Formats: sequence, C-alpha cells, structure tokens
Amino acid sequence: MDIQGKVFIVTGGASGLGEGTARMLAAEGGRVVIADMQTERGEAVARELGATFVRCDVSQEADAQAVVTQAQALGKLVGLVNCAGIAPAEKTVGKNGPHSLALFNKVIQVNLVGTFNMIRLCAAAMSANEPEPTGERGVMVSTASVAAFEGQIGQAAYAASKGGVVGMTLPIARDLAKLGIRNMTIAPGIFGTPMLFGMPKEVQDALAAMVPFPSRLGRPQDYAKLVKHIIENDMLNGEVIRLDGAIRMQPR
Repeated sequence: MDIQGKVFIVTGGASGLGEGTARMLAAEGGRVVIADMQTERGEAVARELGATFVRCDVSQEADAQAVVTQAQALGKLVGLVNCAGIAPAEKTVGKNGPHSLALFNKVIQVNLVGTFNMIRLCAAAMSANEPEPTGERGVMVSTASVAAFEGQIGQAAYAASKGGVVGMTLPIARDLAKLGIRNMTIAPGIFGTPMLFGMPKEVQDALAAMVPFPSRLGRPQDYAKLVKHIIENDMLNGEVIRLDGAIRMQPR
C-alpha cells in the first residue's frame, strides 16, 4: 500500500506513539486524521502537520463514526493506526481492598473495545474502496504491549486489554481477507511516551537499563518506522510483532 495521497486515521495521534505515526504519515504524503481526547494538543499537532483533528472517545460508536466520516470526506481512506489507550495500575487485592471493577471495565472499554470499534467501522468503510494494484483495500495496525505476554504486578486490567488485542489480530485478518484488508498488531516494549515520562527519572533510567539491546527507551519514531513497513509490505497480515529490544518483563 502506498502512503502518498491516501487517507489514514491515527487514534491517540496527539501524543506519544500516535503522534510519531501521524508525523511519519504526513511526511510521506499521507492525509492524516488525528482522533484523540486531547483537543488542544491534537489541534496543535494537526495544524503543524496540515492534518485534521477530530475529538474522539474510541469506545463510543458515534465518536468513532464521526472520525471515519471525516476521513472519507478527505479522500480514499485506506489506513487505521490504533494508538489510543490508557494504562492505570492497580493490584487485584491491594491496601484498599479488591481491584476496582469500574477501573477494570474502563481499561477494557478504551483499550480493547475502543480498538475493535475503530477497526470494525474503518473496515466497513474500506470495503467499498476500489482495490489497489496489490488487491488491497486497506490496512490496519493496532497497538498491544509486551504486557499482553508478561504483565507486571498491578497490570491485570492493562494486560487483559492488550491480550485481547493480540487475540483478535488473526481472526480479524481472516474475516477481512476476502475484502483485501490487512490487520496487524505491534506489541511495544518500554517506550518514551507521556505515560512513561510521568514517572520519576530514576524509574525511567531503570526501565531503559532492562532492555538488552539497544539499552534505551523506545522512541515514537521506532514505532512509526514499523508502521510504515507494515503499510508498504502487503505480505504482513494477521501477525503480532514485538518491538521491544528483546526485553522480557519481570514481575515488577
């Protein structure tokens, strides 16, 4: 799939991995729709990139459909990159009792249901596209996490949500194969995002040192490079790719 002149939706595109991806797509000549809850930041990034911003709670059908409608108004919607997500931490049983069920539900709603919500609506829109010379009508990339495989203490909700993203990657790819729409997932390791930068510097340094090689925090540009390759390589489908410097997470 060529990026030049095509329309791509990036959820969570106002910061972190999503912003890095939006910048890459814009630099490659794509028309980018940034879908995010951060209105001020999202509008600023959109203005800088010549992109479009739509405020969106990915777990809400109406919000997600509004993003798709806006994207289709810009041209041929061929790509979705799901980067929206939250990562609160809470133990199954902690000092204040059992894990909040409301918090668990919220994480699942945003990270898993929100990802599927965007996939289903974008896939429906892409299915009406004229196929590219490769036979493709679209490509979608979702964001899981190494926590899907090695969730740490306090990550029951987060790991469950990302494990769900991993688990639905192949069946969605199979569902959409006859339509010429590919579905992939990236499972990042420890990346330098606003979520991580909220931690103390010594914690950030300790996390970076855990990565075998390269022993540093991942960068949004690293993620964006892989997204670009997935978009352009039509043999990549139905797979989860770890992007983690060979890290295997310890319990804490």
